[in-house]
Amino acid sequence: MTRPFSFRAAAIALCGLALACGDALAWGPRGHRLVADIAEAGLTPAARAQVDALLEGEPEPTLAGIANWADQLRERDPDLGRRSARWHYVNIAESGCAYDAARDCPGGDCVVEAIRAQAAILGDTAQPAEARRQALKFVVHFVGDTHQPMHAGYARDRGGNTVQVNQPDGTPDGYGTNLHALWDSGLFRGMEEREAAQRARLLGPSPGPVAADAGDPAAWAEAACRIATTEGVYPPRPRIDGRYIATWRPIAERQIALGGSRLAALLNASLDPAARGR
Repeated sequence: MTRPFSFRAAAIALCGLALACGDALAWGPRGHRLVADIAEAGLTPAARAQVDALLEGEPEPTLAGIANWADQLRERDPDLGRRSARWHYVNIAESGCAYDAARDCPGGDCVVEAIRAQAAILGDTAQPAEARRQALKFVVHFVGDTHQPMHAGYARDRGGNTVQVNQPDGTPDGYGTNLHALWDSGLFRGMEEREAAQRARLLGPSPGPVAADAGDPAAWAEAACRIATTEGVYPPRPRIDGRYIATWRPIAERQIALGGSRLAALLNASLDPAARGR
């Protein structure tokens, strides 16, 4: 078992809410950075030292600083971007949200197997530093991806990408978007709370204990899929109102908190030999 760590507000988010892909970017930059910030706060000293060493020389050498790298590959490295495009999601809603690797992830091309494969590279100190650095960047991003419900949703609508919605933004016609993009970042659109304040709220000023066992990426995807298929997530009409935002924004924040907690546990298990044995 990995080393326990603490976040009071994350604990509230994990326990206080009972709600038991496509081309858009999961969570948007803000959400991915929040997942990474929550994870960084939960690293063991040994894992943090390895992260620091691997990220030395990066423009922003933090987990948050690399959190959106995988979504920028289309411009930075088109070949790697194409090869890794299917690693951001897995479509399992048509299968009752039950993951089957042979059916849902042929060739390992889905977010579940990508996390497993990249975490193995990251934890292998015999690998070149550059390969482990790249694996770290993928892991940080993909753990966030697998907690975005639409990244485990329906293949038939490409994770909500073809479901058009209209979100109010103070104009008569509202803001045209799609369901996937709404869950990526639209649920946070118009928030007066700045990213730093949201991060502080999720981390909490006086942390309480939160379990650190990462669990299994397949289970994360299955749980995210169950959110995507919950009644009401697909709105009955295209116009999104404040009630939708009030209902589903806390669920999205819960997923961000879960993603950050599990990312910390996964990194600790991959990078801290002592954590692997507990």
